[in-house]
Amino acid sequence: MYNLGAGSSLPSVSEFQQYLLTQFPSTFVWDSLSETYTDMKRRDFFKTTGLLAAGAAMAGCVPGTSKGFNFNKLGKGDGLKLSFEPYELLLRHTFTVSSYSRKTTPGVQVRIDYEGFTGYGEASMPPYLGQTVESVCAFLSRVDLGQFKDPFRLEEILAYVDSLSPGDNAAKAAIDIALHDLVGKLMGQPWWRIWGLDPSKAPDTTFTIGIDTADVVREKTRECADKFNILKVKVGLDNDKEMISTIREITDLPLAVDANQGWKDREQALDEIFWLKENGVVMVEQPMAKERVDDNAWITERSPLPIFADEAIQRLADIPAIKGAYSGINIKLMKCTGMREAWKMLNYARTEGMKAMIGCMTETSCAVSAAAQLAPAVDFADLDGNLLITNDLYKGMEVIDGKITLNDLPGIGLTPLV
Repeated sequence: MYNLGAGSSLPSVSEFQQYLLTQFPSTFVWDSLSETYTDMKRRDFFKTTGLLAAGAAMAGCVPGTSKGFNFNKLGKGDGLKLSFEPYELLLRHTFTVSSYSRKTTPGVQVRIDYEGFTGYGEASMPPYLGQTVESVCAFLSRVDLGQFKDPFRLEEILAYVDSLSPGDNAAKAAIDIALHDLVGKLMGQPWWRIWGLDPSKAPDTTFTIGIDTADVVREKTRECADKFNILKVKVGLDNDKEMISTIREITDLPLAVDANQGWKDREQALDEIFWLKENGVVMVEQPMAKERVDDNAWITERSPLPIFADEAIQRLADIPAIKGAYSGINIKLMKCTGMREAWKMLNYARTEGMKAMIGCMTETSCAVSAAAQLAPAVDFADLDGNLLITNDLYKGMEVIDGKITLNDLPGIGLTPLV
């Protein structure tokens, strides 16, 4: 037990970081305070911040009494063990957007083992990310997690992983997800609770209908219309109105649309957005090419619907450049390198007055459940990637009556199916 009285020993930096992580959901606060604690004399830090009494609450974190977590284990062991293997995702239907079609999605499954606990992660690589199974495996082969004895040093570990290359975001996300899953299991808590979120505030998720023939669109709509409260429609070709009208033959559910940079003329795009609003559309993703910042800004300024950036944004550092050009951002773990940066992006977007949505690629329940941990804090969610495949490996986040439903399992809430 830690006693912060006279002559007592104070908790280590890693122990104090974990206290901050549970008490201060904001990553910015957590990073700032933990770094300050490292640089200052620990007792002076407690006095300066007024956290002496709060620090004493750590006395409850006695080795052997905290569910699923033991402070004494940190730094004692053989280090983190990383393993991975390719796994191709099989789609229920051919998936078509404005720029390509596919029936499968290449992926890599990752696990990190530490003293009897296992964290699961995943990399999913749709074509536009420019990553392959080979490139992901090559990157993961270069990662030396064995040098780290303390999995709670998230910032240090993930900074090291990020430093290995300027790209490889999906590969980095796989490690980030597995590490968060591991740390959550060691703490005995799901990440939505660690972040201080209310799972009942998680929104409905959209379910995606790709570009297709009218008959197939009708079939897809019939399959999902009674299971979801909002649908997402891929547009961006010359049959956009046909797509929407065909869906309207089956259901009057609210719709979100994603042009995937497919619209070429801003005035035509704006005219279409007004037509879409009249037909029950509530938001629009990436209307024009990401390079056409001024045109996207022109549309956003005049649009009756919120406009979200998707392809135009990947990581935290991208947000300042698009501020004013979009109403909000679509955060995806495979683009931003994982949960840690996603949480930072969400917080930063809020400070800039922007809306936020959490999205996904075609993924198993591993990556989707990781993304779902942020769902209670966003405006929109598009977390249907696991529902689009036939060979899921896990049970995790569920969609019940169209709503994202988070469980109480620690980490990212996974149960392996095999």
